[in-house]
Amino acid sequence: MRVGLFVTCLVDAMRPEIGFAALRLLEEAGCEVDVPLRQTCCGQPAYSSGDRKAARALAEKFVEEFEHFDYVVIPSGSCGGNVKVHYADLFSDDPEWSARMERLAPRVFELTDFLQNVVRIAHLPDGSRPQRVTYHDSCCGLRELGVQAQPRALLDKAGVEIAEMTDSRQCCGFGGTFSIKYGDISAAIVDEKCTNIQATGAGTVVLGDLGCMLNIEGRLRRSGDDKTRVLHIAQVLAGGC
Repeated sequence: MRVGLFVTCLVDAMRPEIGFAALRLLEEAGCEVDVPLRQTCCGQPAYSSGDRKAARALAEKFVEEFEHFDYVVIPSGSCGGNVKVHYADLFSDDPEWSARMERLAPRVFELTDFLQNVVRIAHLPDGSRPQRVTYHDSCCGLRELGVQAQPRALLDKAGVEIAEMTDSRQCCGFGGTFSIKYGDISAAIVDEKCTNIQATGAGTVVLGDLGCMLNIEGRLRRSGDDKTRVLHIAQVLAGGC
């Protein structure tokens, strides 16, 4: 089984350890993993901002680089949702590209969905993990890809206890450029999320999207909380934390 790993530009630039953790998990599951070196951005920022020309160019680049793999795995619900759901819109006026994307889309998976439902990973790598965490359901992974039970099942398999927070499915306030355009609203939303995280007493919040991760961690630190850990699900499952 040949798997193309789309690292995402944010992971590559800000938290490359997440990409390495995803790679370790896929190899542990018995996959032959390739990480195309020319990969860049999926085009989500451009698409969300209405720049269809730039988004279309990046979508074509993605398809060309990944369509020959058996599966494509993405450690991000937002990037996965953009590719699997919104590329169809970008290619809607082009029968040839639309057909190529229709063939590729069923093979594109968010990381935990792939590990739990496709390869059904039986053994997770040995390593250090927090004993108790709370989990934040990132918006795009949850609402566009149906990712909710999968990460929890994998955490349970890893022996990690989950203390559910209030409103775990509620947005963290990031929303890409939303947090820039509507800073006050975004801050109020993430403040509520941070309060709910802290109320669990878990000491660690885990999630599947680096944008949410940076937003929540940044707000926690700016508000004086330097103890609550913010980890990507791949880091926890790979045993590297």
